This record gives sequence, C-alpha cells and structure tokens, in this order.
Amino acid sequence: MARRTRSFEPNASKSVTLPGGQIAHELHVEQSRRLARSFSEVRPGVWCFVGNGLSNQSFIDAPEGIIAIDTGESIEEMNEAIAELRNVSARPIVAVMYTHFHYVDGTKAVIAENGGKAVPIWGHEKIAENRRRTASEIAPAYGRGLVEQFAMQLPEDGEDGRVNVGLGHFYRNPKHAPFTPGFIEPTHTFGAEAKINVAGLDIEVTHAPSDADDSVTYWIPSLGVAVNNLVWPVLFNIFAIRGEEYRDPRGLLRGIDHLLSLNAQHLVGAHGPHISGAQEIATRVTKYRDSIQFMWDQTVRATNAGMTSTEIAESVDLPETFDGDYLTSELYGVMEHHVRQIRTGLFGFFDGDEANLFPTAPRERTAKLIAGFGGREAVRKQVADALAGDDVRWALELGSWLVRSDGAEDADRALLAKALRMVAQRTSAANIRNWCLTRARVLEGTANVARLKNVHLRKPTLLSAGYEKSVHILRVLLVPERVGETNIRLKFALDGNVTGLHIRNYVAVPYSGTDADATLTTSLDTWTNVLSGATTLSAALADGSVAIAGNADGAVNALRGFDVKGLVA
Repeated sequence: MARRTRSFEPNASKSVTLPGGQIAHELHVEQSRRLARSFSEVRPGVWCFVGNGLSNQSFIDAPEGIIAIDTGESIEEMNEAIAELRNVSARPIVAVMYTHFHYVDGTKAVIAENGGKAVPIWGHEKIAENRRRTASEIAPAYGRGLVEQFAMQLPEDGEDGRVNVGLGHFYRNPKHAPFTPGFIEPTHTFGAEAKINVAGLDIEVTHAPSDADDSVTYWIPSLGVAVNNLVWPVLFNIFAIRGEEYRDPRGLLRGIDHLLSLNAQHLVGAHGPHISGAQEIATRVTKYRDSIQFMWDQTVRATNAGMTSTEIAESVDLPETFDGDYLTSELYGVMEHHVRQIRTGLFGFFDGDEANLFPTAPRERTAKLIAGFGGREAVRKQVADALAGDDVRWALELGSWLVRSDGAEDADRALLAKALRMVAQRTSAANIRNWCLTRARVLEGTANVARLKNVHLRKPTLLSAGYEKSVHILRVLLVPERVGETNIRLKFALDGNVTGLHIRNYVAVPYSGTDADATLTTSLDTWTNVLSGATTLSAALADGSVAIAGNADGAVNALRGFDVKGLVA
C-alpha cells in the first residue's frame, strides 16, 4: 500500500510565494482557485454562490417563489448573495432553509428585501439552542479557536498573509464589515426524517450529523438535487483545531450512505463547488465516504493493538490513492489529528502511555527537561540545529520547553515562532497554516488573543438566551477563592420571571428560586446591562433599577464571587 506524504513536507520544495508575498504550500494555494467567487447554475432554477464567505448560499426556484438555503455570517454577506440572485431572477424569496446552525446569520436580509414581511424558516429543532450554547458558557474558548483557525488576525499580504481558510477564502469577507448579525430562529422545525412542502416544492429531510449535530440533508426528488453538509471540498474534518465536540465518523457514514442511496444528479454543499452527474457523484462520494471509514477502522485496529495516540498518528495514514481528489485531500485539517481525535472520542484522554497517567506539571517538567538537556543555551542550540536540519517536529517540541518554562525570553519565543512558521509554509492544510501563523505572531507580539481568554458577556446574546440562561451562565464564572464557604440561595425575578442560584460548596447550582435567602428584582434589560458591563450592580442598586430583598448584604457579597466586572465593581 503506497503511503502519502504526511502533514507537512520535510523540505520547502512544495512551498510557493504569491504576488502578495504570502508563502504557502502549492496545494493550499490551489484550493483558492477552487473556491473562487462564482454564482453558478447547478441546473435550471437552482443556483449556488461560492466564494462569498466561508459557506455557500444557494437558491431554488420553487412554484411559489425562491427558497434561500443558508444565509451566511452576516446581513451584509446575504445582501451580496441576494444581489447576485437578482441578476438571474426577480422572483421574491418566500422561504429560508438552514442546513445546520453555523451559517444562519444573514436571514434578516431576506426579510428586509421582502419589505419587512416574514417568511417561513425551516431548520433542525436544535439550531437555536446550539447557537446559544456556543455564545454563552464556552464562548471564550470557542471564539479564540475561531480566530486562530480562520486567520482572523493574519494580515492580507506578506509571508504570513492569509491565502484561504480551506472551505472559503475567509471566515468573513472583509468588505462585508461591520458584519451585522441577522439570525432568525426557525419557525418550522424537525428532528429526524420529515417530508415537507416549502413554497410548493416537496422536500425530504433527513437528520445527518456531520460537524454539527443539527445538520440535515434536503432531498428534492423532482429536481434530482440534494443539499447537504456532509460532502466537503476537503478531507472531512473529524478534528477541528479550534476545538469542537466529537464528530463521530459512524454517524457521518450513515449520512453519506443515505446521500449516495438517493442517486442524485446534483449535490449542493454547504461549502465548495457543486457536483453534477450521477456517476461522478457515486464515484467521488464513495471514495470520500471510504476515506472516513478507513480512518475509523484503522484507528480502532491500532487502539486494539495497544498503540498510544502518538503511535496511532504515526502509523495510520490514508493510502496514496486518496490524494487523487480534493475531496479526500488534507486541505483543511490533517489525518494525524483526525485519528487521535477518534481514539480520544472512543476512549477518553488516557491512551495507555505511562507518562500521561500522572504527568508532571508543565513548568516543573520543562525546567527538568531543560536542565537535563544541558540548560537553556544548549536547548536553544538544539532548536536551531533541528530547524537547520528540517527536523521541524523536534524543533517544535524543544522550542515549547523554552517558552513554557520560567525564564522564557524573547529569543525563545522567536525560535518557537520560527518553527511554527516553517510548518505553516509547508502544510497543505489551511487550519494548520492559519493556527501556526497566528500562534507565531502571538509569540512575537504582533497578534493578541489575550482578550479571548475571558468571558465577555454580550447584551444581545444574553437577551436572546432569555431570563433563565442569563442567570445560570454565572455558574461557569464563579471564582472559588472568592466565595469560600458561602451558602446562600438567591432568587432572581426578571420582569416577573423567576429562577435561582444556590451558591454552596464552591459551586453555583441553578434551581427554582423557592425559599430564597435573598431576592433580586429587576428587568432582563437591566440585568443584561450589569452582566455586559454597561452598568454595575452597585450603580443599579443606587438608582433603584435593581432591588434586593432579604439578606441583601449576603447577596451582594455572593455576587462579587463571580468573574463579572459589573458584579464586582
């Protein structure tokens, strides 16, 4: 079995320099041409807009008007898609359908173009909740991951300049700034299979989890068109470097098998060019499907043989035959990360490596390693030697010791940045290039993600979450050292809606609010002003917009235990 070249080249032979000065792998550059801006006719009455943002916007001419599928990352992005549609059709958009929760933030553009008249919006029942989840408790890590993976802090030009982000040219097209949010929750939802009629068109819906557990496939038999979020213009990303919930390949395989069973004439995806021709679809999507099964099967086989995660990453690789199509190429993530994610998803973090059972604390470990290797100067020399000898993996590991230990200097950070930049310039995978360059620039002080390591509670997000979730989010913001042995029940009455938090045993437990020691009464608007920093609790108490009955002092002291500026000040 012929093996492919692994995640990044051992030398710079595949790297090219673009007119703007960007240095990148030639296959990464080629992906930009594949994702070029194009409003294409899939078949008469069906159009797909590629290159407008990270995702596609698609349109179907139905008996009662146009159906829009996915609305992008902002109102501005969707406005541009609608403008392209108007070059081929003047018919009104009478319905919106979502493939999953990721690209649904331009829907208000449809309503605006429709003179403010609402239209039915179709989507999976979990879309609204998934939107709230990623914008609440896990928002800092989720947002930081997006910045790193999607090149949001990379320049346009120069050696670190953005080339593409694998699934599109950019996460958000810069010319669409200020990126006005325009999400509207689905008015019509479904859970699993469903048969629906949208704008006079019969559509079959199948739940098809992929990178989101609310993904669906829309099958339109009368047109021979399947719209999906399963087949991407890259090897499917089982592991997202930004961090995501486990994407179980077994569920993905079921969705692709169903997609193949449709014998569609046209596949329209959430990303990348459409694919037409039943035989073309069958051949290419079957191979795409089999690449995913290969990863799962061989990871399980290696795990059963007792291999650790690192050993699996080194030993399991796709056969060379899969490199013949961009659908199965490492243009987004990389194989060695995907197999490690599968192993972790199945069995957890501990992989049988004794060193991972009770690892030494990072600063203590790096200090011991540096001492054992002869001191900082000796390690620096070995990093430089590894870089000169194209041993980039070893340079990354040695360089990380220097940076993550006490006494790290600018010279140490510069060495690790050099190693990261070398990986970035030699990998075909967009995620890896963008992450490595962002991290290198953070080390050098030309990029900053520090602000993304804290929860920034945004008023619009809190308002959309509702009164209960806007209170319960505090549980992941509790600072144990501040609350000590506090035991107090707090009731929150927001516009007459009641919920509660019981602060005890160093946690804040959501509860009904009954038998409370103190009751905080205010409006949801005022409460979200406090949490978002527009005002403070002390100021709101002073002007009477917040009132606390019962053990007011205890309540204020308890609320100061949360890492929220508006509650502490």
